Amino acid sequence: MHRSIWRFLLPLLFLLSTSALAEAPQRVVVLGGALTEIAYALGAGDRLVGADQSSIYPPAAHTLPKVGYYRQFSVEGVVALRPDLILASEQAGPPEAINQLRRLGKRVVVLPADASLAALEQRIYGVAGALQLRNDGRALVARLQRDVAALQKQPASKARTLLLIQRGRQAEGAGLDTAAHGTLQLAGLSNVLAGQKGYKPLSLESIAALRPELIVTSTLSLQAAGGIDALLAQPGIAQTPAAKQRRVIVLDDLLLLGFGPRLPEAIAQLRKPLGKAS
Repeated sequence: MHRSIWRFLLPLLFLLSTSALAEAPQRVVVLGGALTEIAYALGAGDRLVGADQSSIYPPAAHTLPKVGYYRQFSVEGVVALRPDLILASEQAGPPEAINQLRRLGKRVVVLPADASLAALEQRIYGVAGALQLRNDGRALVARLQRDVAALQKQPASKARTLLLIQRGRQAEGAGLDTAAHGTLQLAGLSNVLAGQKGYKPLSLESIAALRPELIVTSTLSLQAAGGIDALLAQPGIAQTPAAKQRRVIVLDDLLLLGFGPRLPEAIAQLRKPLGKAS
């Protein structure tokens, strides 16, 4: 098991062994879109009273009061919702904000954010244990393992793939240590930016030089680019084999970047035979 997972596994084992002694939490705030998605997948959406701005799936999550982005959330906004449990990604913060919630007597369960199957399983077990839905958590993990294993037996294209995120005027590409890279790997695709870490801005020249055969992007990125035609017409992108063949896969942002319980769906969409984008 990956060493970093042990930081969370031992506290989670303690949580699982003691959660039955307390009442199941009924007012839950979630800091991290993947954790929100897990809570809904476990059937506990009715217990959520607030979430961060990355919680965009399922559609019901849009109606939850928002407490800011999980990396810079509002302590006052969380406290105002009177939660009896706060589920937080380890990337939620800043750290002082998490500590402040605990000093105020709030129960905070921090869960791993790594883009690996082991970490995803621990996220599910952690959320399920905190919500006292351990059997549902085990069932969700078993289904996840079964679906991912079945998908990985299918042939993959192994196409040279560029994962583009466009939040502003300049596109960024996803490299190592990102959830996007982890998803590409499980789908059998070859990330043309595997030699870099994290997200980095891409120049027009560098995109052309990478010569991707497939471009993967998110729904919001495509909107920011002005649509599929505008994206593929951008200098640099227009010169790539992917653009010339209109080979683009678009996934919703949390499905592509969240590494959550819909991971098998993301892998399945990325493993589809390469075709032309309409």
